[in-house]
Amino acid sequence: MEIKEAIARAKENDQKAFNFLLDTFWDDVYGFQLKRIQNENDAEDITIQTFSRAFDRIETFDDNYKFKTWLITISKNIHIDLLRKEKNSISQVMSNDDKSVYQILDESPTPEDKLITDQHLAKLLRDIKKLKPHYQEIINMRYFQELSYKEICVQLKEPINNVKVKLLRAKKLLAEIIQSK
Repeated sequence: MEIKEAIARAKENDQKAFNFLLDTFWDDVYGFQLKRIQNENDAEDITIQTFSRAFDRIETFDDNYKFKTWLITISKNIHIDLLRKEKNSISQVMSNDDKSVYQILDESPTPEDKLITDQHLAKLLRDIKKLKPHYQEIINMRYFQELSYKEICVQLKEPINNVKVKLLRAKKLLAEIIQSK
């Protein structure tokens, strides 16, 4: 399959075309981020988000430009957004005379959060059933069976990068279903 053909087929939601583009450009985007941030886990996370965002917006791709350049631009913007969020939220250092005070965001769930979570589990399961079967399956494997990415790869007989992107897309689609209520 040629890149232009894969892009055209991806615009028609062809899963094989998405997989081809993912396999073809994964190393380019991942390598770009690895050089930029020098952290393998963060580079991988940003790369996954890049492909997810690119596939969600593939119809906006302009064929007059190179696909690789478009992906790198998306990747760079995701990294910049993450840096902004990190700068604005998690840790702010305040200096008071000679004493330094750190404000750290506590993300542990409160008892109220746990109660709400329990009450909403049934609704969540109903929403998951609205997803396509392959998205239901991957969410079930990861979050209910608590399988690792490698274990999911073995069961689905797919490369790990495909599994990660599918999972991210499944979560986005589920979030859209939940928010549309």
